[in-house]
Amino acid sequence: MTANKGKDTKPELKLRTALHRRGLRYRVGIRPLPELRRTADVVFPKAKVAVFVDGCFWHGCPDHYRPARKSGAEWGQKIKDNRDRDASTTIALKDEGWMVLRFWEHEDLELAAEEIKATVECRRAAL
Repeated sequence: MTANKGKDTKPELKLRTALHRRGLRYRVGIRPLPELRRTADVVFPKAKVAVFVDGCFWHGCPDHYRPARKSGAEWGQKIKDNRDRDASTTIALKDEGWMVLRFWEHEDLELAAEEIKATVECRRAAL
């Protein structure tokens, strides 16, 4: 598993490029909540928006995840743990007033960028 990229994946880079093209500036690789040992893929700290781009395999996409043929039980548990951690992260952030946006890697990331821009602008206007 160590050979798999944890950050700067192709979908993340594509989304960040789309956000930058739309004039949005953001932070990457930071913890939205310092006490929570989890980082978001894209963070807008002042607007309190955290964005995650979830990989179909690692996060158990309902449309595309297929269990491994060998050691399927081990992988199944790993994916379940990832999904549980994703859910607990979302809850923890929302409890602290953050807007959490999650997108699958197979989604149209240009549309995702539009949704993110609208959300960030709305939350900034409310400040």
